[in-house]
Amino acid sequence: MNPSWGPSGAYDLRPERSVTELGGREVAGSVPSRESINTGPDLELYLVRRAAAVVGLGGIALVHVLDLQGKLDELPYVGVMFIGLIGASLLLAEALIRSDDARAWLAAGALAAATIVGYGISRTTGLPGDHDSDVGNWLEPLGLASLLVEGVVVLLAVARLMPRR
Repeated sequence: MNPSWGPSGAYDLRPERSVTELGGREVAGSVPSRESINTGPDLELYLVRRAAAVVGLGGIALVHVLDLQGKLDELPYVGVMFIGLIGASLLLAEALIRSDDARAWLAAGALAAATIVGYGISRTTGLPGDHDSDVGNWLEPLGLASLLVEGVVVLLAVARLMPRR
């Protein structure tokens, strides 16, 4: 698939016309790119991956909202980091909704990977001031759900950022 990528790595979404010829049929509200975009299964796969990343970032935010009160009571600095993670996840989801910017993909993948690393640290050596309450607690349901959606976001970001052939 070779859609039109702009100079910043963002997919070209300039609304120049209200109707564009795509794949032999007119589609109302479509947006032309500088070059012709690929249609059919490749374009559908591209859109599904982007939507999945947006849902994944929403899932990361949701899991951490559900655990936020406990962390604010237990370790306030971790609760503050959760708030930052929630906000960053939602902002990156919005960025991916608006455009296919490679920088947003990189940030989303890095954010999800950093969250996985944080989970690992909290379960192995423990976090400062934690008094070993989470050490060894690998099967906490919210933690497993978080690892799943974070892993999906990392994989989608890596797939998007890999060079195309």
